[in-house]
Amino acid sequence: MSSSSGPLTEELQCSICLDVFTDPVSTPCGHNFCKTCLNKCWDNSQTCNCPYCKETFKQRPDLKINTTLRESSYCETHLEPHLRVAGLKKHKLIEPVSNLEDYICQTHERPLELFCRDDQTCVCPMCALADHNNHNTVPLEEESEEKKKDVQQMIQKRIKKIQDIKHSAEVRKRNTEEEKAACVEFFTDLIRSIERCQTEQLEMMEEQQKAAEKQEEELIEELEQEITELKMRNTELERLSHTEDHLQLLQISSSLCSPTNTRNWPEISMKTHVSLETLRRALTQLQHTLDEKLTQTELKRMQQYAVDVTLDADTAHPYLILSDDGKQVRCGDIGQNLPDNLKRFDSCVCVLGKEGFSSGRFYFEVQVKGKTDWDLGVVRESINRKGEIKAKPSNGYWTVALRNGYEYAACAGPSVSLYVRVKPQRVGVFVDYEEGLVSFYDVESSSHIYSYTGQSFTDKLYLFFSPFLNNKGKNSAPLIVTPVNYNK
Repeated sequence: MSSSSGPLTEELQCSICLDVFTDPVSTPCGHNFCKTCLNKCWDNSQTCNCPYCKETFKQRPDLKINTTLRESSYCETHLEPHLRVAGLKKHKLIEPVSNLEDYICQTHERPLELFCRDDQTCVCPMCALADHNNHNTVPLEEESEEKKKDVQQMIQKRIKKIQDIKHSAEVRKRNTEEEKAACVEFFTDLIRSIERCQTEQLEMMEEQQKAAEKQEEELIEELEQEITELKMRNTELERLSHTEDHLQLLQISSSLCSPTNTRNWPEISMKTHVSLETLRRALTQLQHTLDEKLTQTELKRMQQYAVDVTLDADTAHPYLILSDDGKQVRCGDIGQNLPDNLKRFDSCVCVLGKEGFSSGRFYFEVQVKGKTDWDLGVVRESINRKGEIKAKPSNGYWTVALRNGYEYAACAGPSVSLYVRVKPQRVGVFVDYEEGLVSFYDVESSSHIYSYTGQSFTDKLYLFFSPFLNNKGKNSAPLIVTPVNYNK
């Protein structure tokens, strides 16, 4: 069959004889010729190459009949006018089909050359003018190409999904290996700490034992000296008891019977064991040491995911002043004339980081030294940045805050008051996107401040900073993104 939707194809012509194929064969390079034509061409040449593209073959190929072209329904008689007549040369020839009626409009007996996108059906030009008038109709070739593109996009999406799954598997495997290494390192350090605490405790008990033994020896020596002196006095008194000089006896006996410089021996007792309170203090110190070791190891592991981040000036409230390198932010006293774009905070003195994170783990540290008020954490990309803001997880905020110089709180909705042993000078923030974890640490003391757990992240996460109001210079110190000094 033929249609007038495209130029004449030359797929049924042999490029050697320029006639319809007779016993068509294909070369390794993919071009088609009559078997007889190609054999004659190669018989008259010392080399075997493709008459069309000139590709040379080391060995003469074993020619196979192209069954698809051989079984073409185009007979020479039918095909000849399409090759000769100018009007028919514009017809497009299609591959032979067994169900030719499916390609013909049953109403108008015209080829189904168009596709109606409104009704999702193939139509002929007459149908397009009648039942499908004003519908979105396109040539079949165009719709076919669109469908091919759709399929290709589906394929690409699935290929991308496979790549994502493989990447996630690699990340999970790498994280697992890191976790295993960190676990081994932690328990190794823990065992060492326990052994060190045990050694220290045993040494302390040994020292106490030696001190007690020394005290015992000194007391025994002192008692033996007093016993010797008392025996000497007793001997002298025995001698004087035989004299008749009673006045001298009384004078001498008074001095002999006077108390020696001895201790109050009835009140002296020896410790036969280490006190329970001493053991309790030792155990408390051990627990404290283990807690510190745990936090230090945990913080050290998290610092491995440190990222280099800068602040995004396009999000900063007009009162905020950013450093040229985007690492510092403080609150000024006068608002700047800045474009009120959709990204910018217009009520709360806040600013976000430039970099967004939608997977994996990341960690950063912020210097908060010298400040009386601040807010710090991460937020999702889609947070509201205009008007009043209520910082809580349900609104996309995972933050902690300082107020009045000493009041620390997690903005968990409702707020959770936090206890810190010392005022943090540098705060570390760790995020595990897949685990839904946001943790805050006092870096210098290696102590845990607060953690949001079991969260569900879907948007990109961005760093969130608020240096808070200047408060007449009392809170003028900046928040500073600082390089991570890895704990050793």
